[in-house]
Amino acid sequence: MSAEEIDGYLASVEEPKRSTLEALRRSILEVVPDAEQCISYGMPAFKVQGKTIAGFAAFKDHLSYLPHSGSVLGELGDEVAGYRMTKGSLHFDIDQPLPGDLVRRLVETKKQQLGLS
Repeated sequence: MSAEEIDGYLASVEEPKRSTLEALRRSILEVVPDAEQCISYGMPAFKVQGKTIAGFAAFKDHLSYLPHSGSVLGELGDEVAGYRMTKGSLHFDIDQPLPGDLVRRLVETKKQQLGLS
């Protein structure tokens, strides 16, 4: 499991999805620079102290941020209100990266849930 696996995943994704997900990857790593990068359930994921705290994936018509929690998005309420989502994924446009401050809040909320903050 390594960053190279995520590199391979991203190499298989067409533009503009690839660039948008690369920006998301950078934003996640700004919050947790020492995170282990890996593939989990076929999708890029980031682990801290062995616990998955974030992930992402490309789909046909959207991209998803995956908090690996059914409660992170609910905790952020208004901050994610403008996005389409399921209980466990935040969907965003293929050509518009998530704002860095939102990514920070998503990652920090998951870290708090896991007692990693």
